[in-house]
Amino acid sequence: MITDPALVTGAAGFIGSHTAESLLRRGTPVVGIDNLDPYYDVAIKRRNVREIESTSQQAGVKFTMIEGDICNYQLMQEVVTTHGIQAIVHLAAKAGVRRSLEDPLGYARTNIEGTINLLEAARRANIERFGFASSSSVYGDATQVPFSEDQPVTMPISPYAASKVAAETYCYAYHSLYELPVVCLRLFTVYGPRQRPDLAINRFVRFILADQPIPKYGDGTSIRDYTYIGDIVRGILAALDSDINWDIINLGSDNPITLNELIAAVEEVLGKPATIDQLPQQPGDMRQTHADIGKARRLLNWQPKVSLHHGLQEFVNWWQSAS
Repeated sequence: MITDPALVTGAAGFIGSHTAESLLRRGTPVVGIDNLDPYYDVAIKRRNVREIESTSQQAGVKFTMIEGDICNYQLMQEVVTTHGIQAIVHLAAKAGVRRSLEDPLGYARTNIEGTINLLEAARRANIERFGFASSSSVYGDATQVPFSEDQPVTMPISPYAASKVAAETYCYAYHSLYELPVVCLRLFTVYGPRQRPDLAINRFVRFILADQPIPKYGDGTSIRDYTYIGDIVRGILAALDSDINWDIINLGSDNPITLNELIAAVEEVLGKPATIDQLPQQPGDMRQTHADIGKARRLLNWQPKVSLHHGLQEFVNWWQSAS
């Protein structure tokens, strides 16, 4: 287990804030960095940071928050050396498939150049572990399901997905050239408390409770592998604690459902029907995602524990208490 300080990029975000808290609870000092990108309300990100700070105080473990950009090469070098970082959990990224169609250059800069900056800082500091959050989007419109890490990922269907494929490639290059220990984790649709407001489950819950129609893209037969945030964080920490020098590992539920089934599940948890705003299928959206998690079971002794129903209830409880 890493006991020296860990750097968590994207610490003010959904997955980053939960990961930072989990590290603190187990005694690992954390340095968080986030540029507080206004992709969504910055007040939400600042609230997440306050939650981390509260956990830090309760655990009696140091947390340092830095407002900065991973594309700032000099800053990344200084953060890693000044704080004695021995592990990097790289979660920062420009997120969202649909938004990437509007800003492909911005996605390339943050998701590729920013990752290279961190890899270079890690190489120079000779850090012990580097964990990179990739995405199920890299599989594109693959027809072979469940998605296996051995499948080729040469045909991404969005700039976001392409940027993640490129970042994975750079991760391997740094491992191969400099023996940097790297694990790339392909995360399948993550949900739970603090989920980004632009994602489906968050929007569905908010809109149904407010008696507003929910946007439904396509005929509802698209399939997603929804994975609860607590399960994802356990997988991230398991990878961080492992002795894997290089690998790519899926973290997903291995229990995908259709969009129609998701809407029905949200309605059941809320005890309230949805009004549907029927919209056309969006460019760049994958038809299906389904994780083969055999490698995660073998190498990390990891598998998801939280059912969709329980996870949705946890999200609803959080949303109602935070509103």
